[in-house]
Amino acid sequence: MNGNILIVDDEEKHRTLLGKIISNEGFSVIQAYDFKSGLKKIAHTDIDVVLCDVRLPDGNGIELSKVIKEKYPYVEVILITAYGSVADCVLAMKNGAFNYITKGDDNNRILPLLYQAMEKVAATKKLHIATTRLATNKCFDGVIGKSKTLLASIELGKKVAVTDATVLLSGETGTGKEVFARAIHDCSHRSKNNFVAVNCAAFSKDLLESEFFGHKAGAFTGAVKDTKGIFEEATNGTVFLDEVGEMPTELQAKLLRVLESGEFLKVGESKATKVNVRIIAATNRDLQKEIESGNFREDLFYRLSVFQIALPPLRERIVDIEELANHFLTIYSNKTNKKGLSLSENFVEALRQHSWQGNIRELRNVIERSVIVSDGKIIDIDSLPSTFKSFFANKSTGKEITAFDLANAEKKHIENVINYTNGNKTEAARLLNIAITTLYRKLNEYHIGNGMQLS
Repeated sequence: MNGNILIVDDEEKHRTLLGKIISNEGFSVIQAYDFKSGLKKIAHTDIDVVLCDVRLPDGNGIELSKVIKEKYPYVEVILITAYGSVADCVLAMKNGAFNYITKGDDNNRILPLLYQAMEKVAATKKLHIATTRLATNKCFDGVIGKSKTLLASIELGKKVAVTDATVLLSGETGTGKEVFARAIHDCSHRSKNNFVAVNCAAFSKDLLESEFFGHKAGAFTGAVKDTKGIFEEATNGTVFLDEVGEMPTELQAKLLRVLESGEFLKVGESKATKVNVRIIAATNRDLQKEIESGNFREDLFYRLSVFQIALPPLRERIVDIEELANHFLTIYSNKTNKKGLSLSENFVEALRQHSWQGNIRELRNVIERSVIVSDGKIIDIDSLPSTFKSFFANKSTGKEITAFDLANAEKKHIENVINYTNGNKTEAARLLNIAITTLYRKLNEYHIGNGMQLS
């Protein structure tokens, strides 16, 4: 363990002996012989812990500890004296001293106390750094909106950010869980280290295990070299596990081991790897129901849900839709080099009336598409997908929407997007915010693409 230790003692032999003992543990030792020189050393050196004799030629060590704690609250003080008393001990602790020991006991007690004090210093510095960052930086600026439900979630996020607690984010698909997780990381003392995200639903069991923990060369066919997993890549940083409810049950036990011991086994290796990471998990599933059905481990759930934050769906944040829409408008107008675009009142009202099953992700895709197809400076409802225009028209006339109307609007919308992408189904599925298999089914259902070259 590294650290700077200041010894303040007018007895040179005792000071030198303590210095040797402490420096042998890997600490840097600075020495001072009285009250005044001790304060000078602290003023010019980044001191972590002070070992101070109570009786000094020009003052009292108990008073010195009070001065140090007032000026340098993150420095810990251990007082040493040959003339210990209960009264002195009480006063020293009131003044903020970490502990108080008598000479003769110091050889046996000093190192354990020193390590305990250093742990406290490290924890206090981390908290100070994180709290300062939270107060001065705008870590949650990327979480856009002013609705009461969102602000309540942000407040919880700020509180947990300065700790190392495991966080579970719950909410529907597209509610911005990864953006929120990154904000927590950016406000934490781990912010200078990696934030590594993985979607647990995007890989098979074997691939996900390798993605998590890495593998040794030769562990399986194609493993030609040692490869780090996300937990190693995120050392001293944060791992974000999206869709954790989709994780295969076989891997859940291995993730539990990481949470409990900070250790894991690489694929093909028998020696455990130690890692220090914070885990933020996210799910759109009801994990309690998954536990009841035997799909999710109850012990893992309790490990992951130390601190739970629910992110509200967009339909509960109608007040935020215009701000979010303008945010995405800025992004995509810059990407397409279409400057000076704005949204019409009708366009914004149509957005407010939509159900937003895909939440923020769906809104982002709608704005991207509208920017692409729009020709003027003002984006109006004619730039919206057919489903929006039909709903808005029917809403304004009071006409009831029938199942046939919805199906017809969906068909027209899919046709428009397919035409826009020149038949590229992968791109069309992305803009529609649906799976490629769902798009194929819709194409067959509505007989879209007959005679059309679809890629």
